[in-house]
Amino acid sequence: MTNTMLRKSVLGIAGLAFAGGLAAGPLHHDTTTAGAAVDGKPVAVAVQAAEKPAVDEGKLIPHGVQGEQSRIELDDEQTANVKAIIAATKKAGMDERAAVVSIATALQESKLENLGHLGDRNDHDSQGLFQQRPTSGWGTVEQITDPEYSTLAFLKGLKQVDGWQDMPLTKAAQTVQVSAYPDHYAQWEQLAADLVAEHWNS
Repeated sequence: MTNTMLRKSVLGIAGLAFAGGLAAGPLHHDTTTAGAAVDGKPVAVAVQAAEKPAVDEGKLIPHGVQGEQSRIELDDEQTANVKAIIAATKKAGMDERAAVVSIATALQESKLENLGHLGDRNDHDSQGLFQQRPTSGWGTVEQITDPEYSTLAFLKGLKQVDGWQDMPLTKAAQTVQVSAYPDHYAQWEQLAADLVAEHWNS
């Protein structure tokens, strides 16, 4: 009687473990992970990693970078703005290359900082990530200092540039921005591509 109950208990526990394994994903027979599966933590990490597909780097810089490249270290606020630009790009139905152009533009215009009015140091009334001007029809101050709105506004302009996908990044950005320094966007292309590769699927 006792042996029968014990056998049923063991089978019941084994059944639960098997069902849990199916719910968590495919069974693995790799002996290197067998011990780690007891607490489940490494298995969960492995499943998450498998769900994050790599970005096709050919889409990020299809024509190679132009000129010397610049890099800066980003803080939490700047990284949050990168993620906001990527989210807005997806919302606009545009691809990774559009995100690279957007982020490179914001790197040049504001170093990915959502700038308010800078007083005497301000370029006219330019504000936000893309240094858009309310008096030029980009939107209200509140709108252009909202990362999603300002990105969508930039992308709306980019969509109107015929063949932007095949242009050098700095030309595509300049056509939208009409900057006094049209070639300065080029220096941020590699960093922008690296940031899109890191955060597009995060």
